[in-house]
Amino acid sequence: MRHQKLILTSLLLCYLIALFYVTLFAWNYGASLGPAGPGGRNYNVIPFRSIYRIAVFSPTIADPIRILLGNIVLFIPLGFLLPSIWPKVRRFTLVFYISFSVSLLIEVSQFLFTHRVSNVDDVILNTFGGLLGLLIFSCVYWTKKRIIYFQT
Repeated sequence: MRHQKLILTSLLLCYLIALFYVTLFAWNYGASLGPAGPGGRNYNVIPFRSIYRIAVFSPTIADPIRILLGNIVLFIPLGFLLPSIWPKVRRFTLVFYISFSVSLLIEVSQFLFTHRVSNVDDVILNTFGGLLGLLIFSCVYWTKKRIIYFQT
């Protein structure tokens, strides 16, 4: 049991490093065109504005899937690993606040330190992803409790 917690904690640490690398240091994919873009740093504080624009104005279905689902999937590991390691974090409100806070930290950091778009819709989608991770954890935990292990 102790080894399992060590492995999960290591996975969480690796995930957080990868999360911050992808959101703060990895190539920008042309979202705000870097310092050469119009106005450099960009932001959106109107909820669902960019989700609507991506859904309506994307030339193909690939962009909305990559951008919108990508933001959700990005935070599923956080919502899954936290309650796996710490039983006190198995509550909806705690995972909500932690996912929201981590996402907000990333978006503020993107605005202050990078030339990327800081977007309230990313916070909404990331927080939803964290909650989806908690739901997946809860299903796995519920199923695992009901499995009968036979000892031979």
